[in-house]
Amino acid sequence: MVIEEVQEALPLLSLNHVSLLVRSVWTSVQFYEDVLGFGLIKRPSSFNFHGAWLFNYGIGIHLLENESIDEYDAINEPRPINPKDNHISFQCTDVGLVKRRLEAMGMRYTTAVVEEGGIQVDQVFFHDPDGYMIEICNCENLPVLPISSSCPLKPSYGNYYKKMAESKCELMEIVMMKSLSRDMMNFSF
Repeated sequence: MVIEEVQEALPLLSLNHVSLLVRSVWTSVQFYEDVLGFGLIKRPSSFNFHGAWLFNYGIGIHLLENESIDEYDAINEPRPINPKDNHISFQCTDVGLVKRRLEAMGMRYTTAVVEEGGIQVDQVFFHDPDGYMIEICNCENLPVLPISSSCPLKPSYGNYYKKMAESKCELMEIVMMKSLSRDMMNFSF
């Protein structure tokens, strides 16, 4: 008799970092610091290859130098900005300000709008020095609504909330209400 084990999702907590191959670590460091507001952090000295680590917004970006990247040369042959391409997305508080700052820096970008049930999300897409797509959006306007009635979303807010909730759905409701309350208290008129 074979007993099937119940397969649960991996015990993930959050996105830790994104790792990117770049032609020049220092050119990319400058971009991620100046344009996106990341800060350079200490990287383990045991690595025997050139790279840099940056951190902000609870996310790390690890840059690994590879001068022989065969993709588009971002300077001589600009890659088309395609919102349906692979990309990293960041939420922002003011899409209009993002566009004005990109224009002031002379950066090419394209925009898109997503509409659903009267809710509008504005998106701005542009490339980093190696042609990686970056999206800046006000994506928090679109609510996260689980399709499954089993509430598969698993926030990582520690044991405190786990003790308070009997089911996954109750836990999600508690976390969403806490987030809503915090947002309402931080709202300025």
